[in-house]
Amino acid sequence: MSAPTAPVGPGVSPALTRPSGPHGPHGADGADGADGSNGSDGPGGPGGPGGPGGSGGSDVASNPAVPTVPPVPPAPLAPADPNGLASPHPDARAGLAALSLRYQIGVAVALAVIAVTVCVHIGMVFLHVAPSNTLTKQHGKAIDNWIYPEFEQNWKLFAPNPLQQNIAVQVRAQINSTDGGIRTTGWYDLSAQDGRAIDGNPLPSHTQQNELRRAWDFFLVTHDAENRPTGLRGSLSESYLRRIVSLRLDHENAAGKGGTIDLVQMRSRTTNVPPPEWSEEQVTDKPVYRVLPWWSAREDGGKDK
Repeated sequence: MSAPTAPVGPGVSPALTRPSGPHGPHGADGADGADGSNGSDGPGGPGGPGGPGGSGGSDVASNPAVPTVPPVPPAPLAPADPNGLASPHPDARAGLAALSLRYQIGVAVALAVIAVTVCVHIGMVFLHVAPSNTLTKQHGKAIDNWIYPEFEQNWKLFAPNPLQQNIAVQVRAQINSTDGGIRTTGWYDLSAQDGRAIDGNPLPSHTQQNELRRAWDFFLVTHDAENRPTGLRGSLSESYLRRIVSLRLDHENAAGKGGTIDLVQMRSRTTNVPPPEWSEEQVTDKPVYRVLPWWSAREDGGKDK
């Protein structure tokens, strides 16, 4: 006669409440008995889990001490890419960061070599097309070896003869005083006046920078070495230069009280720019003067002296 079974609650398998019975594991109520695993109520019997009337339970029914483990939910999937492609792993590296340290060092060295080569090439081309200077005289052979024959340049970037001199334009005047006397002023350095006006001025005017210089250049290209005009523009350059110096003398009050400016005379003082101390180039520091004849200060030009 089998022992009474405990009441079965909701969700509790009858196999988990079945005792082993007084007859032991192989008795009538044991694992091999009538109610055992091989009996009528066993896994293979009519009332067992695997039989026609069984509950279809698992092996947990034979061991009531093993707890039921809840299932682990699956890991969430990464959000899909809007373009239909798989999203990259958040720890994935791209570009140079994906390379090992050895390859990163190799790439850095290659980029440095390319940058240095480009800078050297640009400097060599610059010196090749530049006018003759101290660097080209000292390293001309190295420059030619770099340029020829692959990188030969047949165009000119700079002026053929850049200015390497300081040219100062000066003027003096002959003054008629109120007592009928005549006196001659000293030389006014107009270029030095423009230089002082420009020095320290963050926004110098176009007049201060270019008026006098362009007027003197205009005179030189329209006159020969004897200061004679070479064309119709020669007279125009003389009138333009005369007007500029007359205004400058009035601004300096060169005539004084009651005096008038009758004649003006201009000259240029040219000195060579000294070479750097490390250069072997030798130039003279003696100034060269170009003196123009006396001009009338009147607007109609008058007669030259």
